[in-house]
Amino acid sequence: MKKILITGSEGFIGSHIAEHFVNKGYDVTGLVLYNSFGNIGNLAFVKKSCLKKIKIIFGDLKDPDTYSQFLKKADYVINCASLISIPYSYKAKKSYIENNIIGCSNLFDACLKFKKIKKIIHFSTSEIYGTPKKIPINENTPHNPQSPYAASKLAVDHIAKSYYYSFNLPVVILRPFNNFGPRQSRRAVIPEIICQSIANNTLYLGDTSTKRDFLHVDDTVKAVDKLLLRKNVFGEEFNIGTNNYYTIKQIINFISELSKKKFDIKISARKLRPKKSEVKELLCDFSKAKKYLDWKPKIVSRTNLKNKLSELIKFYKANIKIYSQKTYN
Repeated sequence: MKKILITGSEGFIGSHIAEHFVNKGYDVTGLVLYNSFGNIGNLAFVKKSCLKKIKIIFGDLKDPDTYSQFLKKADYVINCASLISIPYSYKAKKSYIENNIIGCSNLFDACLKFKKIKKIIHFSTSEIYGTPKKIPINENTPHNPQSPYAASKLAVDHIAKSYYYSFNLPVVILRPFNNFGPRQSRRAVIPEIICQSIANNTLYLGDTSTKRDFLHVDDTVKAVDKLLLRKNVFGEEFNIGTNNYYTIKQIINFISELSKKKFDIKISARKLRPKKSEVKELLCDFSKAKKYLDWKPKIVSRTNLKNKLSELIKFYKANIKIYSQKTYN
């Protein structure tokens, strides 16, 4: 049985990946950030029959002693343990350096000790490109990180590639555009819109003119599945997205239509990003992933998107007590 260690398994994407590979018959170990409450985050949404098959360990990416004994048994490593949220990165710059740069570097160092590891899939972000001069964005688009979060993620991408070139680390970089789906926190715009709309008709948001390529988490998981066993991709980077984008205002209109509610949009100064830091548009060219991984997204059309938004409205309504916080950084 193939063994996978997933860091950040309690997160939005990590929990879906863990669930997927358990259902495929893999031996899955999930690293969860240590906390005194024993909170397993989004893994709590996984069906109990599946959850009991996940070996949950508590630790910290920055300290390999907390997970090395499990790492040495792994055939594959999927690194989802990033500190996220762009707005919070303006306040906590040091935390992003320590977790995303030092933490991931420590993980890569630990992986070098164990020759059993066949592949490390490291999650990047489309934010490293900033506002591009030309769209769509492919892997050769110049990097222009416009936030401390994006800068920390780009730094790790470079470290990962340097470890591949210098030490033959079997790493490959997966770069999803704007993920959405069930379990995502309100730090992301779609859950924030939906959760505000459940309680009120007035929505307090930031810039609604920005354009994003929204990729459903199911399509992201399928890309991981394709990438895991694909040969001759070490040291490579793969963008994954839909090659469609929508303004935040369009997403609001879709949710309004699906909810059968009219919204009053108020621009909140607190939710606006620094002007030079706001990424205006992101649109993915996934042709490399299509060519080398035989991957393409299924949730692409406007109808598909609206169907998934409808499902999300039901999800957040059913779990609104969990997502009832009014604000997220």
